[in-house]
Amino acid sequence: MTTSHNTPTCPNTPEEPSTAESFLDLGGVRIHVCQDGPREAPALLLIHGTGASARSWDPLLPFLTGVHRVVRIDLAGCGRSTEAADGSYAAPDQARLSADALGRLGVDRVIVVGHSSGGVMATALTEQRPDLVDGLVLIDTGPHMAAYIAREVPQRATSWIELTDDEIREAIRDGFAPGYPIPLAYVEQFRQINPAAFAGTSRALPAYLDERTLPERLAGSGKPLLVLFGEADSRWDPGSAADYRAVPGALITMLPGIGHSPNLEDPRLTAAHLLSFTSRVRSNRPG
Repeated sequence: MTTSHNTPTCPNTPEEPSTAESFLDLGGVRIHVCQDGPREAPALLLIHGTGASARSWDPLLPFLTGVHRVVRIDLAGCGRSTEAADGSYAAPDQARLSADALGRLGVDRVIVVGHSSGGVMATALTEQRPDLVDGLVLIDTGPHMAAYIAREVPQRATSWIELTDDEIREAIRDGFAPGYPIPLAYVEQFRQINPAAFAGTSRALPAYLDERTLPERLAGSGKPLLVLFGEADSRWDPGSAADYRAVPGALITMLPGIGHSPNLEDPRLTAAHLLSFTSRVRSNRPG
């Protein structure tokens, strides 16, 4: 395990992405998929967190598409994807849909990046398909439920569509560092939350983490692991990042002054760490 505060470099003139969108019918679920970057480039799968969508990665895209084929999906019940056909939003089920989507896109090797609960889905995908996953990046993903420190906000029980912009910002304030101006685009994502998917995911994630912690699940995977964690995260205890030391060779990088959403709060810094990691994974990959 290595803990790092060093900042790698990132391009000063990022590539402007040109997104190709499509819908995939997968076992009764219509999954919305976005692709950016050269199709022949190494694939990078980005998995969003609870209540978000593929749009939550938008600020990061320009820094990644010069060297990666970037695939983003709206998980079942999120963004423009339809609800889960069987009503299940369990991590293994969402992971299977992600794997099926990659298969339909012709992707047979990928580095997976998950933000918050998206890291749980990424872990489930790594467990299911070790042949598919070359490496894993967890961004502010709590290793177990004991690390969950988010405050309870009454508005979260209310229909999001009925809330004002300011009420939504207050409800999701702990998703960002203090004082960070939450973008309207992110507010709009939360206003479109599917209540059934939000509730189902909120129930399913603790069940998955209580069954086995993420470090326990990943310790024997043999997959390169990067853990990025904002030191000002107020949803998951930043100190819990150290629990990933149980995964041999894990690189743990703490991000000073950043909260729960590095992909939005500082996309250039986040991309720099991602690209440094993916470069190492690609150079060490056999074949």
